[in-house]
Amino acid sequence: ETQAMVAKVPVLNGSTETVTMMSYGFSPDLSSWSPYHGAYYAVLDSISRIVATGGNYKKIRFSFQEYFRRMSEDPRRYSQPVAALLGAYRAQMDFGLPSIGGKDSMSGTFQDIDVPPTLISFAVDVAKVGDIISPELKKAGNKLVMFKMNMDEYHMPVAESAKTVYETIRALIQKKAIVSCYALDAYGLCAALSKMAFGNKLGVSLCDCVCKSDVFGVGFGNFVAEVPEDKIAEVEAYMAQMGGAAANMFKVIGHVNDKSAFEYKGATISMEEALNAWDKTLEPIFPSRATQDKTLVNSAMYNTKDIYVCKNKVAVPKVFIPVFPGTNCEFDSMRAFREAGADTSIQVLRNASASDIRESVELFRKEIAQAQIVMLPGGFSAGDEPDGSAKFFATAFRNEVLKEEMHKLLNERDGLVLGICNGFQALIKLGLVPYGQIHTQETDSPTLTYNTIGRHVSKMVYTKVVSNKSPWLACAELGKTYAIPASHGEGRFVANDEWLQKLFANGQVATQYVDEAGNPTMDEEWNVNGSYMAIEGITSPDGRVFGKMAHAERRGNGIAMNIVGDQDMHIFEAGVKYFG
Repeated sequence: ETQAMVAKVPVLNGSTETVTMMSYGFSPDLSSWSPYHGAYYAVLDSISRIVATGGNYKKIRFSFQEYFRRMSEDPRRYSQPVAALLGAYRAQMDFGLPSIGGKDSMSGTFQDIDVPPTLISFAVDVAKVGDIISPELKKAGNKLVMFKMNMDEYHMPVAESAKTVYETIRALIQKKAIVSCYALDAYGLCAALSKMAFGNKLGVSLCDCVCKSDVFGVGFGNFVAEVPEDKIAEVEAYMAQMGGAAANMFKVIGHVNDKSAFEYKGATISMEEALNAWDKTLEPIFPSRATQDKTLVNSAMYNTKDIYVCKNKVAVPKVFIPVFPGTNCEFDSMRAFREAGADTSIQVLRNASASDIRESVELFRKEIAQAQIVMLPGGFSAGDEPDGSAKFFATAFRNEVLKEEMHKLLNERDGLVLGICNGFQALIKLGLVPYGQIHTQETDSPTLTYNTIGRHVSKMVYTKVVSNKSPWLACAELGKTYAIPASHGEGRFVANDEWLQKLFANGQVATQYVDEAGNPTMDEEWNVNGSYMAIEGITSPDGRVFGKMAHAERRGNGIAMNIVGDQDMHIFEAGVKYFG
């Protein structure tokens, strides 16, 4: 579980190493006990999470979201927001950081039920890609270190001590002496180490000297960090150099083990047991799967030397990217093709009036006529209405003018077509996959429908290249698994047995969802939408039209840094090289 959102600043041209950071802090239990303490610690927690991710606390700005019981003529009902605002104000003054925005509501009452006094602190910061670390444990043998800030007699952090801890954590991250870090909260060290361990399923061995109150007690203001074994002496020397009370802020409390287990004072809990305990609480409320089917899918690799060769070579292919209302992946797609060496053109379908639509159709016709590649990007064209995804996309391209131009692209100029996510849905509805031409869907045609879980899914998926028939996969490795982001609500590939056999036999099944061992599977943990035969992407019969659900365009330096696996299938490079 990451504690902060980190995103690269989007730029239309070129690249950047600048990132934005955002975290939050709030404890309903603490705020119910004392709105003053709750607000202060909300601010403190939001700062700590930024620091644990590699940010500089001195550049943080806040936005507060406040929600309190309804005010009345009873002056006592004003006590909660006043106390909370005083706590938040003290925190801002202690750290010299301002709140620059927020929103409040004083209507949190229904009959005699009041909401807990709520002040959520959102902290925002800027940093560089190289500053950022993620919280999952990295390597067995590394040391686990705890940093503590001093508290006063009123259970409030001593501001100067907190600043020292923040500066120390940041300095050690910059020195690469801390490789993962977690800001403790109301649930303490036990919960923090568990979440850090779950990421790579590395275990934790705690020293017997660590007291139970530290393991299971409230941990606001404290940090646990992972230090490489060969860096622990450097950390100790750094703390000693700081002198004074700083030396008491630091303590080695254990190490990372390779047993996939948690060990403390003779007790051992397996990783599987801990994960099950973690998942089961909310599973009945927010189920993570619709079925218990975990069947492995039997499928063979399709390896051929009969790959379509372009006869109409060009030095720099042009890519046309049509944009419909609701499309949101056009710039990522453009960047991916530009980096691969293509020329790109993005044009928006205007639909405010009949004349706008006619002009857009003519513009699209000219763009397709000049292009070697048409890329249908992801998004939610027309809000996926009416009646499901990509209908707007498909309706536009069934226009006789555009249909004719698309067939010329494929049949006369050896062109390529790529559709990702919403674009894949459009290709399916148009018939470009699996037929290779704009074709009326039959009652038994393959289609994409709602995910088995019944809601939108957004996560990294592992997809294996199982056919090398398509020119789009010429730079990918047959049999290799790639980690690709998926984000869709209608991605479940469905086809009857006859079609499934035909697609596999012809090498048109390009990619499949696989588990961590590379096995195609029906397990929803990996096959996130429940696609038949774990199919993630298919092609036209000759491989020149390729549709897939996962977003291969969303990759680059500093993207999804904490995800294991190769994230680049090189499909954009392959599309460009096809014409060279």
